[in-house]
Amino acid sequence: MTETTQRRDTATGTGKQDGTAPPETRGSTAIADPVVAKIAGMAAREIPEVHHLGGGMTRAFGAVRQRVPGGGGGVTQGVKVEVGERQTAVDLDVVVEYGAAIADTAADIRTNVINAVERMTGLEVVEVNIAVGDVHLPDEEEDEGEGESEREGRRVA
Repeated sequence: MTETTQRRDTATGTGKQDGTAPPETRGSTAIADPVVAKIAGMAAREIPEVHHLGGGMTRAFGAVRQRVPGGGGGVTQGVKVEVGERQTAVDLDVVVEYGAAIADTAADIRTNVINAVERMTGLEVVEVNIAVGDVHLPDEEEDEGEGESEREGRRVA
């Protein structure tokens, strides 16, 4: 079950419900965790040095999930969020391209995610934690299925 957070807009604090109150104060807006996760995932993927989101096992499970009908598109793969009434925090697992300056890439990801989430949801992003779990080498295969699981097994061995 997904959590849904409700925000009550209280810009004026008038509390009038007779139709004369500004439209932004008439009701509340609920933003579910998966909505924020999708926004953050898409914003992180916009950075050119990001090869994938998610650790090795996460990507392997995501590849299997994508092949199952109704399994989802994997946009939130490698993204975890905590959404409160007015604030949110984002955790990302990232694989970067070889040669990218990781600190600069992380800063770019952080900036893009914060801007996108705050602009689209109105929530304050209090932190974006980035874990770089791997570096994609130019000669690595692009196969996301069984080959990736087998490679992961060899790395751990």
